[in-house]
Amino acid sequence: MTDTTLPHTICVTLPDSSNKKLKAKATGFDLARSISEGLFQKAIGLEIDGELKDLSTVLKDQSSVRIITQKDEQSLEILRHSTAHVLACAVQSLFPEAKIATGPTIEDGFYYDFYLPNRALSTLDLLEIETKMLELIQADLKFSREEIADPNLQIENFQAQGEQFKAQLLEKYKQAEPSQYFLVDQQRQKIWSDLCKGPHLQSSKQIKAFKLLSVSSAYWQADEKQASLQRIYGTAWWSKQALKDYLERKKQAEARDHRKLSKEHEFFSIHEEAGPGLIFWHPKLGFLRSQIEQFWKEIHTENDYQIIYTPHIAKKELWEISGHEEYYAENMFRLREIDQQEYVLKPMNCPFHVLVFNSRRHSYRELPVRLAEMGTVYRFERSGALHGLARVRGFTQDDAHVFCQASQLVTEVCQIIDLTQKIYQKFNLEYTAELSTRPLKSIGAETSWQMAETSLKKALEEKRLPYEINEGDGAFYGPKIDFKLKDAIGRTWQGATVQVDFNLPERFDLKFTNSAGEAERPVMLHRAIFGSLERFTALLIEHYAGAFPLWLSEKQVIILPIADRHNQRATEILEQLKQKKIRAKIDQRAEKINAKIRDAQLEQIPYMLVLGDKEIFSGEISVRERRKGKLGSMTLEDFLKKIQEVF
Repeated sequence: MTDTTLPHTICVTLPDSSNKKLKAKATGFDLARSISEGLFQKAIGLEIDGELKDLSTVLKDQSSVRIITQKDEQSLEILRHSTAHVLACAVQSLFPEAKIATGPTIEDGFYYDFYLPNRALSTLDLLEIETKMLELIQADLKFSREEIADPNLQIENFQAQGEQFKAQLLEKYKQAEPSQYFLVDQQRQKIWSDLCKGPHLQSSKQIKAFKLLSVSSAYWQADEKQASLQRIYGTAWWSKQALKDYLERKKQAEARDHRKLSKEHEFFSIHEEAGPGLIFWHPKLGFLRSQIEQFWKEIHTENDYQIIYTPHIAKKELWEISGHEEYYAENMFRLREIDQQEYVLKPMNCPFHVLVFNSRRHSYRELPVRLAEMGTVYRFERSGALHGLARVRGFTQDDAHVFCQASQLVTEVCQIIDLTQKIYQKFNLEYTAELSTRPLKSIGAETSWQMAETSLKKALEEKRLPYEINEGDGAFYGPKIDFKLKDAIGRTWQGATVQVDFNLPERFDLKFTNSAGEAERPVMLHRAIFGSLERFTALLIEHYAGAFPLWLSEKQVIILPIADRHNQRATEILEQLKQKKIRAKIDQRAEKINAKIRDAQLEQIPYMLVLGDKEIFSGEISVRERRKGKLGSMTLEDFLKKIQEVF
């Protein structure tokens, strides 16, 4: 006979796979306290079955639960989301006419969009808003979540309040169990609210360090045809020291911004007459690009890639076969009809490489076939998303496609990993790897996906390359490996990608003749190591802060004669440097030597050779390095040995 007096219990699984029994309707608070009082004091939020939740969330039986503390990266998302709500409350307190749109967290911070039709917010306003936020934080406001029982009634309430953006969002999500978050004061009065699913902190007083950074314009739902909004960006951290460190990193990032450095060094330009997002490479950066392309061509030839060149346009029919017309049409630039055929600027190189491979039947003895191209593609990006070299409409990919047998897949991926590592070592770049698996919307048989994912894992493990699983983030046509590059100040950039493709071989009916003399479908790999030359160059400019390594510098050495009487010796040295294939120039301007040195350092020329009476008499040269300053006097022969070591 069942004892109905016993309390009903639930059981949850903790990260160490142990189980924890709790009373029914127990919350995250109860779970934390049942483990230890220390954990209860440190708890920030919950991760329940992979989803972030408030500590006050009622736990369900058989759930997997992890308690989030400040040491967990996800805690910053909860902190910043909560700080964003305090920001919105402050803005609407100071400017009652303001209406709120959305306020998500972003990398290193958050933003909130406001509709303020008759006032343009300024940096002075940000200081006033920060002061109000501090007041709200000290008031120890509570974050309280309430489910919206009647979405239609709440939509009417939002409309009556003039909160048209809230009303539109609730209309969109009213079937998804919507909720509101309130800020509640010490008298239990609700002083502010927003439509939100959370999670949030328990109290505003948990917010320890924040800063409003800037204000800019935005559009509702990122649509230029919709309402114009004002966006306030901010950041929040768990300590004042962490905030200080972030602001210092941000300062460094601004100093290294490739757009700023380009203005100083004339690296590139964008012209309204030509159109946004189209890059004009100036001589200094054009030289760097040519060096990279030459290096790329040599190392790919050494690794048995065949260099090809393909057109910039193709008939619409090709993109219908490839699937781009169906899945990518809004990103493609279209040309007028030619010979009664519609043409498209290529957004991808892949179908062109498929056509080259498919131009004749290959034997299994020829596989793998590795085709590589520096191929320029064109994709439509909204003008608001364009960002110097890093986000453009026309860019050149170091694209390559490998066609191989299934049995060769692991070996080919290992070879690509080796090549990627060699290339990144040349630029002194650190990296990490991610394996992205099958997304919900995908094509291809389960067995094909399993084979591909297993092969990518095996290759990563054979090369002893640590990696993280990025669940469900693969391309719709196959899994992939992504390399994340880390620059000199710790920022992450998208790097190489290696993708398995089941889609194009099927759509173009690719075949090779196998050892039994039968037609067989090859496996296709997409890979790019730089990604795009434009974005990779933006990374290099910011990574090196414009001080490119010797092999990438247009001017490697500048010879600085102190007076005209030293010019003859400068010319002799110049000729000897050129004979050694060293790129050098003489600064013969009628300027003082300190001005010449300053200008050479501003131009980031790696080495300066100073020539005066002392150097002419001794037969030596005085050598300066752009960062280290004086290296001392030495013979030209010793300098040549030194510079060869750097190469």
